[in-house]
Amino acid sequence: MPSSPSVLHFPSSRVLLPRTRLAYVHLRNLLTDAKRDRAARISGYVAISLPEELVTLYLVRGEVVNATVRDARGVYATPIALGIEAVPAEPEYGEICFDEADEEQLACMFATQSAPADPWPEGLAAHDPAALFPYLMSTTFDGVLEIIANDNVNYLVFRNGTVSRAFLSSSHHGTVVDRVAKLFGRAGRVGEIRVARWAGALGALPAQAPSALVHAYRDLASALVQSLVDRGRDTAPAIAEHARQNLVATHSVLESFSFAGAAVKEPLVDTPALTAGVAAWIREVMWAAVDHDVVSPDELMRELTWDRRHMFQSAGLYDEIPWKVM
Repeated sequence: MPSSPSVLHFPSSRVLLPRTRLAYVHLRNLLTDAKRDRAARISGYVAISLPEELVTLYLVRGEVVNATVRDARGVYATPIALGIEAVPAEPEYGEICFDEADEEQLACMFATQSAPADPWPEGLAAHDPAALFPYLMSTTFDGVLEIIANDNVNYLVFRNGTVSRAFLSSSHHGTVVDRVAKLFGRAGRVGEIRVARWAGALGALPAQAPSALVHAYRDLASALVQSLVDRGRDTAPAIAEHARQNLVATHSVLESFSFAGAAVKEPLVDTPALTAGVAAWIREVMWAAVDHDVVSPDELMRELTWDRRHMFQSAGLYDEIPWKVM
């Protein structure tokens, strides 16, 4: 890893916002424009270089779908909300860029910035192409190779030991073989080249549950408990918290909810897992706390979800509960 992860530069197919001082750019406005402006609904990444860390936001068709952090501790995925909150409202230092990129490249970036690299065999000189590529061929390597030269990040996607795709920050002149060879050449390169690998078939870029959906589910959970209290069930908060604690071992996303006043963290989860956890909790609370002679679960769910019914329907909530919301 370089001395400062914030200096890394990644490949792109088109530069939408060149590397600019962070103080001159309003991050939330940039992301909102990417979502609303049809011409800006592209797939790409926003890389925010802070003094000691690099925050990367991944966009697919204008929507932020994931986030990672690269700092002195390593590389890891982070909830989107926390990634955005890591950027100071009035930053004095730092830089930002917004680049368009192939979705397969985004998957490479996420894979290499969300988990530690796999170790090389003892004695293998990974920086020597004469040793590296024959080794990858002999092991029919499947996965991603990250090559960092002069703080420019490059990715090679391997299938059965051979390169199937290349995403390079280097010059676009010459064949892929020539361009990769230049990465390992010493001419014009400062410092040592860094080569790391992540084994395994490269999947699609994972998508986190949107922050808006997380907040909508929290509002729904609070509204359900308050509605039960208003209907005379004073023990509803205790029942809700007990149900949450019973289910958290199966649905870890419920750690991001609380009915006992405890602080909660933002979840790092996709939409199906978030919805499954919330739906399981709703079922438990409905069976334990709702007086069916006062209000039916169907009526209560309609009352509580109607304003955001389209969001909940898209997330699959109604498919996870046994009551029909007409």
